[in-house]
Amino acid sequence: MPVAVVTGGSKGLGRALAAGLAERGWDLVLGARTAAVLEESAAAARRHGTRVAAVAGDVRDAAHRRELVAAAGRFGGLDLLVSNASALGAEPLVPLARLPLDGFRAALETNAVAALGLVQEALPLLRASGRGAVVAVSSDAAAEAYGTWGGYGASKAALDHVAAVLAVEEPDLRVWSVDPGDMATDLYAAAVPDDPGPRPDPGTVVPGFLALVERRPASGRYAAPDLVAGR
Repeated sequence: MPVAVVTGGSKGLGRALAAGLAERGWDLVLGARTAAVLEESAAAARRHGTRVAAVAGDVRDAAHRRELVAAAGRFGGLDLLVSNASALGAEPLVPLARLPLDGFRAALETNAVAALGLVQEALPLLRASGRGAVVAVSSDAAAEAYGTWGGYGASKAALDHVAAVLAVEEPDLRVWSVDPGDMATDLYAAAVPDDPGPRPDPGTVVPGFLALVERRPASGRYAAPDLVAGR
């Protein structure tokens, strides 16, 4: 069985992607901070008959990152690493003039620094896979200037650049930054609580992520809705 590590796997896109991978026979290591909610996600994925390890912890913690990779090793290796855990920096979002610097640091630490730390920990297993791949869950805010999204967007832009350079340095891997588009998630509700929506369910973009994993196009930046549409 191929093995994937998915951070932010307790709800939203992480939970939906875990279910999609499990349905296709992937063994999973899921990480998130809230153990009870994470176990619910893991239990849902296990219904597809695959092995699922739920590893609760904060991705900013080096020990937690080691535990995620070690769990993958116990499953036999690592073929896919999905950096999906994200922090906004402020809830709700605020203009840069009022963005707490500690919040900005937290967004950078979670969205970019921890993602790189997890890649560094996972590289030996990813290289050994022969089909190793990394997915960095990005945002259109990384490429566009939206008011109040500056801190979060800057952290995702940093993640995009880390992914782009990793693709150059690790040509035997596939490294994809993926903009999932707008989704109805707790993260978005916390960011913009007054936005009435409606927004698509995260499950609607999972086929785009699965298309990347199954077709293995060149490393680069992709939009999940385009992948779902076959573009």
